[in-house]
Amino acid sequence: MPLKTTLSSTLVVLAAIPACTTPEIGPAEESAQGPSDEALAAASTIDSASLRATIAELAHDAYEGRGPASPGDAKTQAYLASALEDLGYSPGAAEGGWLQSFDVISVTASAPSTWRFEGSGGALELAYWEEFIAASGVQEPKATIDAAEVVFVGYGIEAPEYGWDDIAGQDLAGKVLLMLNNDPDWDPKLFAGERRLYYGRWTYKYEMAARLGAAGAILIHTTPSAGYPYQVVQSSWTGPQFELPAEGQPTAAVEAWVTEEAARKLVALGGHDLEELLEAARSRDFEPVPLGVTTSLELENEVSRVQTANVVGFLAGSDPELADEVVVFTAHHDHLGVGEPDESGDAIYNGALDNAAGVAQIVAVARAIRALPAPPSRSILVLFVAAEEQGLLGSAYYARHPTIAPGKIAANINLDGGNIWGKTRDVAYIGYGKSSLDAVVEEAAAHQSRTVVGDQFPDRGYFYRSDQFNFARIGVPAIYLDVGSDFVDRPADWGHEQIEAWERDHYHQPSDELEDLWNFDGMVDDARLALFCGLAIAEADAMPTWNEGDEFEAARLAALGID
Repeated sequence: MPLKTTLSSTLVVLAAIPACTTPEIGPAEESAQGPSDEALAAASTIDSASLRATIAELAHDAYEGRGPASPGDAKTQAYLASALEDLGYSPGAAEGGWLQSFDVISVTASAPSTWRFEGSGGALELAYWEEFIAASGVQEPKATIDAAEVVFVGYGIEAPEYGWDDIAGQDLAGKVLLMLNNDPDWDPKLFAGERRLYYGRWTYKYEMAARLGAAGAILIHTTPSAGYPYQVVQSSWTGPQFELPAEGQPTAAVEAWVTEEAARKLVALGGHDLEELLEAARSRDFEPVPLGVTTSLELENEVSRVQTANVVGFLAGSDPELADEVVVFTAHHDHLGVGEPDESGDAIYNGALDNAAGVAQIVAVARAIRALPAPPSRSILVLFVAAEEQGLLGSAYYARHPTIAPGKIAANINLDGGNIWGKTRDVAYIGYGKSSLDAVVEEAAAHQSRTVVGDQFPDRGYFYRSDQFNFARIGVPAIYLDVGSDFVDRPADWGHEQIEAWERDHYHQPSDELEDLWNFDGMVDDARLALFCGLAIAEADAMPTWNEGDEFEAARLAALGID
C-alpha cells in the first residue's frame, strides 16, 4: 500500500482517458461452473496457521522493517527465494537466478528547521515536520529553490477531454506551484465524480510541475483529499527515499507537502483567502493566481546508488500450447525500514499487514498450486516485488525488463494487505468494471457465496497505488483483491470503521505489527479466492481482455501486436 508512486511523465497519457464505470454493486450471478475438486483440495492447504507463520517471520524485528537495500531487505529476498525453492518452483529471473536485481538511487534530504516565505504582509516561517515536509525531486547533492514566486494553480490539471485547464497557457517555469490534492469530485459527469483518476494522484501533480519547468511543487494536505492523515506524509516522506535512476526526464527540485492551516497562513501572507482560492479552483475558468509571495529553500541531499531485487519463481504449465502464456501473482515484499520512533520509542516499521500479509497469501497460493496433481495449463510466475512503498519501483522495473513478454502475460493478480477482522460476505475488487476478469472474480466469489464490490474508497485512487498498475501500463489485465466490508455477524458500518481506524492509527507506522487478536478467517477466504481466479485464468481457452475503450486497452493491443 504505497504512499509514494513516482512514475515517469509518460504515464500522464493514462490520465487522459476516462475511467470505466464500476458495475452496480450486487450479488454475482450463479454459475454452473466453479473450482474443480482438485482446486478445492489444493485450496484447503491455505490456512490460518501458514499465513500467520509467514507474517510472523517477515514482520519480526530481525527484518528491520524490510527497507530497500537494507540488511533486512536482503534477508527477505533470501527467505522468499528459499520458500519458492522448497515449494518446487524454478528460478524465474534472468540467467536462472531467483533475484531480479536492479539499482535504485537513495536520496536522503535534510531540510532546514523552518521554511521562510516573504510577501506583502511580511514574512512567514513554517516549521519542518509540524507544518511542512519537503523531499528532493532531483538525484543531486543539493535541491534548491532560489527566490521563486509562489503561484496557486488550483488542482494543477490539464485535461482537454474534460474541458479543464488549470494552467491556462501561463509560463510557470521557475515558479513554486501550490496546488490541491485530488481532482474535481463534485459532479459525476466531470472527471469521474468522487472516483479519483490519475489526475488526482499527487504523482501527477509533481510530474506536471516538472513538465512545466517549475522549481518546486507544494501540495496542500487534508486527510479527505489525501486519503490518509498527515502523519503518513511525515513517516513516508522522510529518511531515505528511493527512485529508479534518472533517465533525463524533467524534474522539479523540491516536492513538498504543507498542512491545510499552513497553506492558509501562506496565502494570507500575500493578501489572499484560502477558502476563496478553493472556490475559484472549482471553476473551468480558473487561471493560476500569483500569490505575491516568494521563497527560497535548500535541501542537503545524501545520494547513493544501491541495489534491491524482485524475487521471481516460475512453474511451467502443463499444456504444450498454452505453457508459453503466464499468470503472474504479485505482492510487494518491502516496507519502510527503520525511521522516526513513535511515542513508545519503536522505530521499526514492521509492515505486518502492509505487506507481509500480502506476501503470506501469495506464498500460500504458490503452495496450493504445487498441491495440484499437475501444474495448470498456463505457466505460473510468482513475483515478490521490491520497493513498492517507494513508488512501485520493483514492478516498474519488471515492467521495463519483463522476463515474460507482456503479450504472453495472461493476467496479473496482486495482493497488497489483508483481512485481519474476520469473514466477509463480500470481496473488494479494485479495477472492477475494467476487463473481462470481472466474470472470473464473480464466479470464484459466487462459489464462496460472496458478493463482488468495486473500490469501496473510490476517492483514494487505489488502482494507481499498487503494483498491478505497472502491469496494466504494459497492457496486462489485472486483479487487485482487497478487503471486503460486509462482515459476518457485524453491524453494517463495522467493516468500514475497522478499515479506516487501522489506516488512521497504523498505516505506515511502527504499530503495523502482528497481533494475537488478528482473525485470519477472511484472509484465508481471500487467498483461496486469488487461487481460484488464477487457476480459472490459467485454464481458460483465451486470455483476458480489457473492456473496449478502457485506458489500458491500447497498451494490450500493442503488446499483442494488434493494430
